[in-house]
This record gives sequence, structure tokens and C-alpha cells, in this order.
Amino acid sequence: MTGLIHIIIVTHNSSDVLPRCLAHLAGQSASITSIVIVDSGSTDTHYLDDFAQKEGNKLILSDNIGFARANNLGFSEITDQDGIVVFLNPDTFLPENFLSQAIEVFNENLNAAIVSGKLLGFNPDQGEKTGKIDSTGIFRKWYGRWYDRGKGENDSDRYNLIQQVPAVCGALMVCRMEPLHRYNGEVFDSDFFLYKEDIELSLRLRRDGWRLIYDPRLTACHCRGWQNKRGRIPFALRLMAAKNEVMLYRKHPSPYILWALMKYILVRVFRV
Repeated sequence: MTGLIHIIIVTHNSSDVLPRCLAHLAGQSASITSIVIVDSGSTDTHYLDDFAQKEGNKLILSDNIGFARANNLGFSEITDQDGIVVFLNPDTFLPENFLSQAIEVFNENLNAAIVSGKLLGFNPDQGEKTGKIDSTGIFRKWYGRWYDRGKGENDSDRYNLIQQVPAVCGALMVCRMEPLHRYNGEVFDSDFFLYKEDIELSLRLRRDGWRLIYDPRLTACHCRGWQNKRGRIPFALRLMAAKNEVMLYRKHPSPYILWALMKYILVRVFRV
């Protein structure tokens, strides 16, 4: 694998977290080939002006087209067939050796399409880690519910084994370029406006024979917006998440669709 590294960040009213994200990228020990920011319908985009003026950066302004389509739009700017592309949330911060270590993990796992590591919670208001785990990969309960493993738990030695995972959290997906170009620009399924698009891509890559590697030596911080306070999530977003789970199991047929349908009915009818 070459050392080419491309970063794609989708923003939407992200002025409070993006500067910290970009500062961490600027401090990387590995050289970054390009950074593409796709703004998906921010109310005011002036906070992106300084970014657009720096050499090697690419800024794309669009309407609110959704997370999947915005990432695909960013990926369309990359012509390199080799190296890695990092789909990075603006509220995710990488330590200085993260990208160089990620390339080493790819070189150790030639059949890996995505590598990821331990995402740790971060409080942007206080400017410090929460001491809690945000995600160590996305797993599935026996009845079909997808969840971020370890979310909300105290950071400990519990998830310190290198292993394959069923899916990777979309806040930080470090991807080998080669398999993504085979999808002809539709890296993320654009039918998913928001939520579950990361799981769908993970399932598709695994179906095509690739592995998803969790390596706890890779750590990063993520300011998950709603944390565990489900009641604060607007009903429209909860309904979208439930609807997308049904769509996920239609695209990747499974008996687990029964769980997804039940969840959708509970959210739509009873607003749970």
C-alpha cells in the first residue's frame, strides 16, 4: 500500500467542533494527501472560509443531501486508486500517530477493507475525554439490534484484542481505496439519508470477501452528540433510524427484519 492518505469530512453546522478536528489532522505524523470537506446544508458556511483558502484542501458546498450522498460526493473528488481514504466526522479527533499506525495495520492485514480502533468519548465543552468508551465496533444482538460495543462503559482493558468486527462506526472509517472504487461512486448507499449507512457498507464489503479489523492500538476521540439521552433525539430522527433499519434488512435479507419491523412500529405508533 502507498502512503496516499485522503480525508473526507461531511459538515452540517459544525463550527463548534471542526477547528479541533482540523488541528488534529494538521498535527499528524503522516503526510495527508488531501482533505475534502463537503458541507451538507449548513445554515452559515463562513466558518469554512479559512479551510477553503489552504492549498491541498477542497471545499464542496451543497444542500442538505444527507450523510451518505455527501460522502459519495467527496469521494468523487479522489482519483487515486491506491492508499487509504478516511471518512471522518467533524467531531472526531485523531492523535498524532493515528494515520501512520492505521497504514501499518493495513500492511499487516492485506485482506482488510476497513480498519478502526477504540473510539473514546470526548466532551467538547470541557475540552477533555469523558473516560467512557464510544465504540469498539458495531455488533448485533441475538435478536437483530445493532449497537456500538462498549458504548458508555468505562475505558478498561476489556476490548484490547485485535479482531474482525461485523461493522464499523461511521464516525471514523479508515478504508482501503481499492475495494471502494469497485462501487462506481456509490460507496455509501444513497438510499440512507442518515443512520445505518455505515452498517450497510460494512455488510457489503464483508459480502464481497473483505475483512473489517478492529485494532485497539488505534484510539481516537468522538463527541457523540446525543450520547445516551434518547429522549432528546427529535422524533423525526428516531423514526428515520428505525425506517433505515428495516431498509437495511431488505437490502441484506435476514430474519432479523422482524425485529426491525417491530421497532419501526413502536417508534412510529408509540413514539418510544
